[in-house]
Amino acid sequence: MQQEVNKYLTKVYLWMGIGLLLSALFAFFVYISPQLQQFIFGNMITFWILIIFELGLVVMISGIIKSVSSKTATGLFFLYSALNGLTLSAILFIYQIQSIFFVFIIAAAMFFAMAVYGATTKRDLSGWGKILFGVLIGLIIALLINMFLRSAAFDFWLAIIGVILFAGLTAYDNQKLIKIFKSIKDKEKIARWTIIGALSLYLDFINLFLSLLRLIGERR
Repeated sequence: MQQEVNKYLTKVYLWMGIGLLLSALFAFFVYISPQLQQFIFGNMITFWILIIFELGLVVMISGIIKSVSSKTATGLFFLYSALNGLTLSAILFIYQIQSIFFVFIIAAAMFFAMAVYGATTKRDLSGWGKILFGVLIGLIIALLINMFLRSAAFDFWLAIIGVILFAGLTAYDNQKLIKIFKSIKDKEKIARWTIIGALSLYLDFINLFLSLLRLIGERR
């Protein structure tokens, strides 16, 4: 059984990695293209439309992904990853490139450590779910408020909370995915949950990375 779990997790992380690569490629295309930069950042209305569409897409995916085919789920995941790359390109103009790579390595190490913990611990982490979700909602509200306050001190503490939150979600989601895999036998459902898992862990990693970047990233 453990061999089957490992095979399943390998597929989840493979799809997650493809999603991250797709985001990185689209962010790079924006970085080297003055035309794309003008389109996305030349008018803030366009940028916010992309952000809103992206948020709407991830909400839609979360709502329908359990009922669509695995191929459709994969296509939606790739679409979201590409759109996220367009908006994430902003960090390439805000932070030093070497600092982004440095923080990425730290985020990857933290993510790996928490993923291993979630996958191997004998402790039941299901009780973390409601707590982490509550903190996530509170963090989103606080980030929206700080968009108007523009408080550097407030943002610093929000970044710390973000790091703790998404590290915890990484462990929680890994254990949850293993439990779900053990409870289903249908191949189509397993394929679909492979994409659901990839999306969940993709979001955990991206937000952990961005929180760390806000915390220790070196600005231009």
